[in-house]
Amino acid sequence: MTDEEKKKTLSYLEKLKQKAINQQHYGGDVPQEEARIEARDCPNCGAGRAYRHGLTHCAYCGFSFMNIRLTDGIHIRKENNS
Repeated sequence: MTDEEKKKTLSYLEKLKQKAINQQHYGGDVPQEEARIEARDCPNCGAGRAYRHGLTHCAYCGFSFMNIRLTDGIHIRKENNS
């Protein structure tokens, strides 16, 4: 901007345009990421499934992706008969 433009009084519309140009995104800028597909193929039948944390069995053939056995923890205990 030149000195003349800085000294000139801005109209109401010009002030709104300046505010729109200078405003920040609510919640911050959105990071740009490459598109990707998070899928997991069943090693038994080859069926593709959307990968989610906690996916334990294939819906098509019943193959077990992970075998989890719960044991006593600090706050969670197996059935307590007391």
